[in-house]
Amino acid sequence: MEEYLDIRDEHGNVTGEVKARSLVHRDGDLHGTSHVWIVRKNGKNGYDILLQKRCEGKDSFPGSYDISSAGHIPAGNDYLESAVRELKEELGITVDPKDLRFLGMHKGEVKAEFYGNLFHNHEMSAIFILEKDVKEGELCLQKEEVDSVLWIDYRECLEKMRDKTLRHCIFEDEFETLGENLGILDKKRQMKGSQRL
Repeated sequence: MEEYLDIRDEHGNVTGEVKARSLVHRDGDLHGTSHVWIVRKNGKNGYDILLQKRCEGKDSFPGSYDISSAGHIPAGNDYLESAVRELKEELGITVDPKDLRFLGMHKGEVKAEFYGNLFHNHEMSAIFILEKDVKEGELCLQKEEVDSVLWIDYRECLEKMRDKTLRHCIFEDEFETLGENLGILDKKRQMKGSQRL
């Protein structure tokens, strides 16, 4: 069953136009998504980040590592509501909305081709942080969406993203903003995106 999304203007406000998800990605319309980064403190004076590995059957970026939990905002829904729902659907994690710390908004755009079709993703995302030490084996993964999950040290993950040894579909500037918020990256270092840690 096709999902319908609200089309948004450059400021992220809904325009009143609603469109099928497949057409939104074909035409590159700006739409809303919610991103939840699950983090836990580690013994390296930093944080581990939970990544999900997308199923091979996904219509975009199959088999790539992605944000802990992310999803489109269905027409008529809001960012926080969708973030809570996606955590439950994708990972089996039930949270109170107050458990999610709002980090900010991020606008991202990527063009690619999958299965011979153009994929033009243009999204306005609300970013949230959930600090929770979840055990991989205790999660209930949505088999149509998530192949597996992986805890990885933030610095190691960023380095693997930059040297292209991690197959992923994460916006690097969003990941850097997360690192700054967690106190791992400072602003000066974040702005020098090519500098290694």
